[in-house]
Amino acid sequence: MGKFRTYIDETTNELFHKVSWPTWSELQGSAIVVMIASVIIAFIIFVMDFTFNKGMEAIYHLFL
Repeated sequence: MGKFRTYIDETTNELFHKVSWPTWSELQGSAIVVMIASVIIAFIIFVMDFTFNKGMEAIYHLFL
């Protein structure tokens, strides 16, 4: 049980004194970057899917 208590103490010490937490404005900026990147990636995947779908429909209509 002593090792567990030491682990908890060291973990708490590291989280409060050694970790540099981002500021609120840094978090907001990072969140905006992630949202924009997600929208761009979703759009790229949509275009790829739409193009593939139309291409496959064209190929299927050749053989029907």
